[in-house]
Amino acid sequence: MIRQAEGPRQRAGTGGAGTGGAVGITAVGSLLPDEVVSSERLQREAVGGLRREAGQGGGGSFPPGLLSQVTGIDTRRVAGEGVFASTLAVGAGRRALAGAGLDPLDVDLLLFASATRDVAEPATAHIVQAELGSKAHALDVTNACNSFVNGIDLARSMILAGRARRALVVTGETPSRAVRTAPADVAEFRDSFAGYTFGDAGAAVVVEAVERGGILDVDGETCSEHWEVGGIPGGGSRHPRGDEYTYFRGDGHELRRVFEKAGPAVVDRTLHRMAMEWDDFAKVLVHQVTVPYLERFAEVTGVPREKLVVTVPELGNVASASIGVQLDRIHGQLAPGDRVLFVGLGGGISIMTMVWEKS
Repeated sequence: MIRQAEGPRQRAGTGGAGTGGAVGITAVGSLLPDEVVSSERLQREAVGGLRREAGQGGGGSFPPGLLSQVTGIDTRRVAGEGVFASTLAVGAGRRALAGAGLDPLDVDLLLFASATRDVAEPATAHIVQAELGSKAHALDVTNACNSFVNGIDLARSMILAGRARRALVVTGETPSRAVRTAPADVAEFRDSFAGYTFGDAGAAVVVEAVERGGILDVDGETCSEHWEVGGIPGGGSRHPRGDEYTYFRGDGHELRRVFEKAGPAVVDRTLHRMAMEWDDFAKVLVHQVTVPYLERFAEVTGVPREKLVVTVPELGNVASASIGVQLDRIHGQLAPGDRVLFVGLGGGISIMTMVWEKS
């Protein structure tokens, strides 16, 4: 039986027709762009612009290596010209399907679950589907950096409800295009600083009924009173036009404060409800923003560092693709019966956990 957190936010789930209540992830894929951009280069470009605007002293308060030192991020991948969110999603999706020995026509539900999209309309899922050659029911799922985990949960729910037999959940993230690489002044540089953590990536999973294991537990909590803390304001009805609104802006310290306040409680009740300890998990996959964020997560939750799959120094914050990329890296090392905890953190603000057992 699929179990969810009981309480005011969610209620216990029930098994769907023909599934026996077991739905899991059966294949994984990911795709990284070719271009590598160092934090040194990114800082040099941004601060160089400030110096040109304000004279040679304009960038003096930002010593070389500051971005890398503060974030722990050395490099990130950046999508080149002609590479879009859908491009990364399609590439990752093809790899996941190949890993499962499936054709795109074997999928009857396709979810593009990402904070990034190709266009405002139509849903990017249609662009992905046209490129893949699938005929599945297709739609987008968007919830900042929790989009991919939300997409997996929605796919699982629709299969349990008898609305789908097999789903392909894909994400393509290109948040590097929302990074302000030419700030007008020091204040704008600081306001944009959280965006300098971003990198691009794609990830995908096949979700379907399984004989044993699968997705055992899902929990989540939202703190929507903090929705203005960070994000990209453009593209919606509030700011439909204007380049100024297309850049990421946010208060990284406030985001971290809210995550630290609410996140550990969600993790703790998941462990309690499942009667599990850290040693019961083969790995713990956490959405990674910066190295200090990840270290603080380990400190407040007590998760052993060897349980983590650390990607952020190499890839930066790849938004909702973070957990998918980590899963792809360790999927082949897992044995049937191994359990993995997903911990998602997203702007808005939302926290999400998922317990998955490899079939």
